Amino acid sequence: MTGRRDKNADKTVVPSALGQRLLASVKKREMAQPGDRVGVAVSGGADSVALLLLLLELRGKLGIVLRVVHFNHKLRGKASDADEAFVAKLAAKHGLEFHAASVDVAKKAKKERANLEDAARRARYDYFRSLAESGACKRIVVAHTADDQAETVLAHLLRGTGLAGLGGIHPVAGAVIRPLLNVRRSELRRYLRARKQTWREDATNRDTKRMRARIRKKLLPFLEKQFNPGIVSHLSALAELARRDEAFLQALARERCDALVRQSAHMLSIQAAELLRPLAGTVFNAENTEFEGSPVREAICTRMIRFLARGMRTRRGELTAQHVEAVLDLARSGQNGKSLQLPGGLQVRRDENTLLFVNGDHGAKQDGERKPLERREYEYAIDMARGNAEVSVVELGCVLRLKVIDWPLKRGETSSDGAVLDRDRLLFPMVLRNWRPGDRLRPQGHRSAHKLKRLLNEKRVSRWERDGWPVLTSGGVLAWARGFPVAAEFAANERTRAGIVVAEEKQI
Repeated sequence: MTGRRDKNADKTVVPSALGQRLLASVKKREMAQPGDRVGVAVSGGADSVALLLLLLELRGKLGIVLRVVHFNHKLRGKASDADEAFVAKLAAKHGLEFHAASVDVAKKAKKERANLEDAARRARYDYFRSLAESGACKRIVVAHTADDQAETVLAHLLRGTGLAGLGGIHPVAGAVIRPLLNVRRSELRRYLRARKQTWREDATNRDTKRMRARIRKKLLPFLEKQFNPGIVSHLSALAELARRDEAFLQALARERCDALVRQSAHMLSIQAAELLRPLAGTVFNAENTEFEGSPVREAICTRMIRFLARGMRTRRGELTAQHVEAVLDLARSGQNGKSLQLPGGLQVRRDENTLLFVNGDHGAKQDGERKPLERREYEYAIDMARGNAEVSVVELGCVLRLKVIDWPLKRGETSSDGAVLDRDRLLFPMVLRNWRPGDRLRPQGHRSAHKLKRLLNEKRVSRWERDGWPVLTSGGVLAWARGFPVAAEFAANERTRAGIVVAEEKQI
């Protein structure tokens, strides 16, 4: 059915006034294209039923194929099943394909020790995502209204929020689209009554023990009556403005992360000074203009911290403003070796002048002491009897390539940093492994051998970055270590006839 318009669509249908507004919203944000299979998320409530009828008016003009989608949360027993039956009957009435799924959300929330509403939302959107990924629906339309937007902004304000939270519900989020965010809930009910269309009522929406219901039933009506009858539209407008500004700040923070952050196998690192002054040297240089000391700089670096946290956390967990401020304090004046344990299995460490964002629970404190890192142990034998060799080091996410070259005929193909081994002085098979305490190396140009640990310290490689540091041994002796010239006793010289060039590349 891909690319085909709904055979039941009729371009001659004249949309209602409400339908015209919905059409303008869809086109303004390019929410759907002709030929798209669009799933309408219908719970059975008034808003989603009205959305379905409005899209039936518009499907001919939009050239889309409509399908009905229902998710049964199993939270209200027979009432939940009756909702599903109502929606299935509505889909059949209009000749639309029906997609449904159900999850015992109460059991899911208990198992995950999660908030019931949050578990329900995640289960519902996981289902929507699966429909989009399978190709069953290109878009999923959800019936959030201007009232939902106002309630969301107020809920975020009451819990405590920043600019991102003020943005409320987004009109487009991946495959999910919400074209009714400028329409009041009361308008949709009037529309349904005019069409003599019934709907289902969810009794839990009237339960004022829930904060969302209290906002809907008590707070918003009070604000409309006692303060401003246009409060819903004002809060919706505020959300729109907040989303625009937040999008710009997020884009700038992401660009600064791309420019300043270094990534390795299991950590992200950034210089503390660069995190604190991320705009230095850019057209937005807030350090040397009238913005000096202003919130402009903090607006970017706090978002950078959140980007870094999201990039490295290993499980669910969001940073609070207090967490972000603690990271800033670590960057400003933290002691070398100090660390912070943050939500989501994330740890931030200070190593000299660098902040390291480490994933998993590496370095978590136990009984007041830092737990040692789980060392990445590996060992690969390399036999070059057939010429060149290539080793995929999954523990580091890299590939090590050893290339045999004629020497000195192809000396020009190599760099001058001492990265060529004399093949005839090596014993095979060589061994590629992680460095170990006690390893010693005499890099070409050095008079004596030194412990690799000392050399790494001199190179200012942190004790966390050196985890899994690769070395090559020949007959049990270090011949090469990442970042250093090859060992003097194995280095190519004027008597060399065949050399081996060692190169490391990121695994694709």
